[in-house]
Amino acid sequence: MQTFALKGNVIYTAHRGKLELYPQSYLVCEAGKVAGVFRQLPDRWQGIPVEDHGDKLILPGLIDLHVHASQYAYRGLGMDMELLDWLECNAFPEESRFADLGYAERAYAIFTDALLHSATTRACIFATLHRPATLELMKQLENAGLPCYVGKVNMDRNSPDTLRETTGQSLSETRYWLEESKAFSKVKPMLTPRFIPSCTDELMAGLGSLQREFGAAMQSHLSENLSEIRWVSELCPNTRFYGEAYAQAGLFGGSCPTVMAHCVWSGEEERALMKKNGVFIAHCPQSNINVSSGIAPIKNYLDEGQKVGLGSDVAGGAHLSIFRAMTDAIQSSKLRWRLVDQETPALTLPDAFYMATKGGGEFFGKVGSFEPGYEFDAVVMDDSSLPTTRDCTLEERLERVVYLSDGSPCAKYAAGRRLF
Repeated sequence: MQTFALKGNVIYTAHRGKLELYPQSYLVCEAGKVAGVFRQLPDRWQGIPVEDHGDKLILPGLIDLHVHASQYAYRGLGMDMELLDWLECNAFPEESRFADLGYAERAYAIFTDALLHSATTRACIFATLHRPATLELMKQLENAGLPCYVGKVNMDRNSPDTLRETTGQSLSETRYWLEESKAFSKVKPMLTPRFIPSCTDELMAGLGSLQREFGAAMQSHLSENLSEIRWVSELCPNTRFYGEAYAQAGLFGGSCPTVMAHCVWSGEEERALMKKNGVFIAHCPQSNINVSSGIAPIKNYLDEGQKVGLGSDVAGGAHLSIFRAMTDAIQSSKLRWRLVDQETPALTLPDAFYMATKGGGEFFGKVGSFEPGYEFDAVVMDDSSLPTTRDCTLEERLERVVYLSDGSPCAKYAAGRRLF
């Protein structure tokens, strides 16, 4: 793999709450990894190709820890409903259509193109329970060069007839899918029980066995909505809290890399187990507002040392942009500080940028930063279309891009490869 450098205004974060700012500097890529950021190109790399991006901003690729590719077609619809009603009216009817592979190909082509041309370089993605359609999504992402996780959804109860498998069918299809997924090099499979209400204890136990056999990662939803939590307590009376239903199946961190979306209402015991097991929290602020779930105490989670990243949660969230997720996270935390917990200050831009890059990127390994040895994921943002009479600092320019840009980079790199 070619060694090369990008030149421009380099911004990243190595630690939560602090931006690293390198005006007119060189970001060197060697063997697909970051070799370092330098004010002047060191002698050892004199003569390597340099892509000069002028006065543009060079940022780590953004990370989306929670998005439903199958819901992209109806983003922005049904935003006046609560979660469970929204699922019945929007999510389930649309996802049923993915039994038609031709429809899935068209729908996933739209999603993949949108993801490719966004500032997101890596994502944890829900497909549907349909194995052929899920493989189609994985193929399209692989061809686009996007190193993502994708999950074939599991559902064997409390769902429409058109979107439910038997327990045995769900497990056998998942095994077959895990075997077929070995054909991909960039895109990895991720076990995806939709959430506890749609998965029987038998199915969860079977998925736990598959996880131990294949060593797969896992994603699902956790403590998103109060009515959902009450439902889980009725379905699983032998658990003390929602997360324990996953933990009993061996699908809650530890040796099972896990992303849990939302965690709006996680209590002390649940939070303690998440921290102990290294479960990643995918904070999806826009979705939490749209489907009336609440405001997650994300600043508290960060202060506790939880692993936290951001998710667009399309289509509960109407926007695929993780820049938008950053602004929503900041604004939601301000409301929580003002209305709920005046002892905990709101998130700052560096906090949100950390979650969008290194915080969420840690789930993928050494991803989301320009520290030496990290995967070379980068996006180049042109803020010249945001004119101002002010003489902005680099941090101010970043803030304006986050709040005001359309989120589309003019160049994008993943694992050292230029995607466009």
